Amino acid sequence: MLTAITGINWGDEGKGRMVDLISQEYDIVARYQGGNNAGHTVKNERGKFVLNLLPSGILRPNVVCVMGNGMVIDPHHLDGEINKLREQGVEISPANLKISDRATITMPYHVDQDGLEEARLAKTGAQFGSTKRGIAYAYGDKYMKKGIMLGELFDREYLISHLSDVLEFKNLQITRVYGGEPFSLESMVEYLDTYGEILKPYIGDTSAYLRKAAHEGKKIPYEAQLGVLRDIDFGIYPYTSSSSPLAAYAPIGSGAPDIPVNRVIGVVKAYSTCVGEGPFTAEWFGEEAERLRKEGGEYGAAT
Repeated sequence: MLTAITGINWGDEGKGRMVDLISQEYDIVARYQGGNNAGHTVKNERGKFVLNLLPSGILRPNVVCVMGNGMVIDPHHLDGEINKLREQGVEISPANLKISDRATITMPYHVDQDGLEEARLAKTGAQFGSTKRGIAYAYGDKYMKKGIMLGELFDREYLISHLSDVLEFKNLQITRVYGGEPFSLESMVEYLDTYGEILKPYIGDTSAYLRKAAHEGKKIPYEAQLGVLRDIDFGIYPYTSSSSPLAAYAPIGSGAPDIPVNRVIGVVKAYSTCVGEGPFTAEWFGEEAERLRKEGGEYGAAT
């Protein structure tokens, strides 16, 4: 059984809890898109957990979690998220967490660019309501062929050469467009060396792993972040995410496009809420609306 679990609204539908419940009956949970710009809050018999990057199946001891090539991964954030869960009693090791060597790294300069651009747009009220975690810029670099993949951490000579070329391009944007401070090659190499040593044991060919698991009849649910109305192609563009949470993208973003989805579960809310900027079906403004929003807990795990 290959199941895609997708949000039908703008996100915050409770997908994390749904994945947590369903994963009890599955062998592998594969996250196939997004980064740490949103997240899943899960409450179960073990407690309350906030997940931004890790698949929700990580809370189940017998489930193996896969972070697919369609994700953009902030190593600093991931390390912190893993450590926090361990403090809460969740066991995480290369045996139950596997990260694609083709996933794109969200770098500190992506986060910096995100904040600089949102500040520029805010001057005219045109901001997107970004979480300022660098997601759009990491995906932008991926599609401009200027991204750094996690697999590059294993070839330091190539990594430094590639990063040097990319950083020259990024610093031109940061300094000449925004007047920001440039990033040094030394600091970025040190950053990747530090987190590379931590994450290397988890990184590998998740495509081969998923194909083998499917051939053996393992049950796999694919987990999305956000809802379909944030889809980059079919959502409320341009107030969308930078990836595709649609079920159809699950095999591609998880790492095995030749393994088709044969079941889709859509998670929908009884009422609509939306975090961020842009048009909405019905909006309520003012102090009372803000108070009710906060009391109702409608902020997502990342906001």
